[in-house]
Amino acid sequence: MPTIREVATLAGVAPITASRVINDSGYASEDVRQRVKQAAEKLNYVPNVLARSLKSKRTHTLALVITDITNPFWTTVARGVEDAASEKDYNVIFCNTDESAQKQKAYLQTLIQKQVDGVLLVPASSDENPIEFLRQQNVQVVLLDRSLANTEVDVVRCDSKGGAYQLIKLLMKLGHRKIAILRGPIGVSSAEDRMAGYQLALQETGLETSDQLIFSGEFSVESGYQMTKKLLLMSPRPTAMFASNNFIAIGALKALRDAQVDVPGEMSVVGFDDLPLALVVDPFLTVADQPAYDMGRLATQRLLEHLDGKTIQEFQETILPVSIIERKSTKAII
Repeated sequence: MPTIREVATLAGVAPITASRVINDSGYASEDVRQRVKQAAEKLNYVPNVLARSLKSKRTHTLALVITDITNPFWTTVARGVEDAASEKDYNVIFCNTDESAQKQKAYLQTLIQKQVDGVLLVPASSDENPIEFLRQQNVQVVLLDRSLANTEVDVVRCDSKGGAYQLIKLLMKLGHRKIAILRGPIGVSSAEDRMAGYQLALQETGLETSDQLIFSGEFSVESGYQMTKKLLLMSPRPTAMFASNNFIAIGALKALRDAQVDVPGEMSVVGFDDLPLALVVDPFLTVADQPAYDMGRLATQRLLEHLDGKTIQEFQETILPVSIIERKSTKAII
């Protein structure tokens, strides 16, 4: 591996001068700068970030710990994080927990060893211990998408309750009264908020929430498929269903197709989170669409403000609005 001394020798300058140019930490003439940069490029010199971090106490590295990298929603969030981080010359390490608290714990321990400056975390459970762990290590943290009860920490999320409420109100406007919900994991704040929005919309219309219309599962395609198979055993069936995230919706639509249930002729379907146009040739599903990119970007900016000591309010929760997109998966009852 080339050293700074070898770069300096090739550029015809002192090692301390080459170091100033590489680290942009002092004056050097334009001619010297060009010679050092050309020498570094020719030698494929890579600066020792660890040595630099020992002086600055910064690695300029953030971590994004999410629950399912295969979900297009999270890849869009990740793009927002990466764009905001790169603008401030930060790199991002991506970690995928698969909704596992154990994997989350292992990743956080590894990230501490890697000396990351801050963590953007999508909690895999309702446990607040990961936040305390990071704080004990003097690592800044901002939560994405999900909040933790009784924990003072910055959160950037979307209005899950309001989005679910609007979707159920839309179905009621179309005449539906027997509406099932395929909900996400119990204890996960985004799933609980969407459940609360569903219940509020029913209560306002004078309808009681029936346990028979509530199906609990995971934020996955397989879970959506299995919950829908159970729903289809009901007699009489609901006329509409609310899938609590995009993967649940994909599984639900597959189960309905396998059972030859016409959508929306026999069953209207709404979902939370849209799918990218690259994955959907003909946009079909009525959804509550979250600004995933903005969520990632804003959370990163908030984390960087903490790292730079620019925050005035110590903790705050930022709730972004969702947009209702009405498409072909819903229709009025005749």
